[in-house]
Amino acid sequence: MAGIACCCSSTLSSRSKLGTSWTYRGGNVTGRRLPRRNLVIKAEVNYVNAEEAKKLIAVEGYATLDVRDRTQFERAHIKDCYHVPLFIENKDNDFGTIIKRTLHNNFSGLFYGLPFTKPNPDFVQTVKSQFSPESKLLVVCQEGLRSPAAADKLDKAGYESIACITSGLQSVTPGAFDSVGSTELQNAGKAGLVTVQGKISAVLGTVLICAFLFITFFPDQAEKLLQMAPAS
Repeated sequence: MAGIACCCSSTLSSRSKLGTSWTYRGGNVTGRRLPRRNLVIKAEVNYVNAEEAKKLIAVEGYATLDVRDRTQFERAHIKDCYHVPLFIENKDNDFGTIIKRTLHNNFSGLFYGLPFTKPNPDFVQTVKSQFSPESKLLVVCQEGLRSPAAADKLDKAGYESIACITSGLQSVTPGAFDSVGSTELQNAGKAGLVTVQGKISAVLGTVLICAFLFITFFPDQAEKLLQMAPAS
């Protein structure tokens, strides 16, 4: 019976707990090491409001990382923050970029004061040069769109303690943070003709209301003024 068992061509396989697969062929034993699966634990980004963000800075020692573009940062930023823009001004001079920049400057740039930008290829490396992966970072932007994207890049780079302000700095109330700049933090994203348009609309609205009240309460004088106006 033993001889018959040795002549059998059946193959039995089993896997050990150490990740090695052993194959039994008759009386011979062969083995090969199976690749291990690396378990990656991703940190969860903490989204907070302005008051919670202030506590993270004051109590838990979070450093503030501002990822807005240069123009918004210069208009207003949180005091003692670090500035590493997620997007930088695009000064490339290839034909396609020149066309895109011209279109941008005539629309978004003109009306909203937005610079023509491109992703910052050195964003993660610049942050790494200033902060270790163990650092606690409060990542801020203006509208709450760039900070999650920046947090995702830092998360993939090994940073585990990251927080973002929900809806960005545009949602904070005046005086919520000590700030530096020519305007309030919530207004740092406003520029271009839309700001002038708002002032012009306010002036025109005031003039129209005054004209309406004058005609309503002083109809005779208003009629005389209209008669004095030169005919077209």
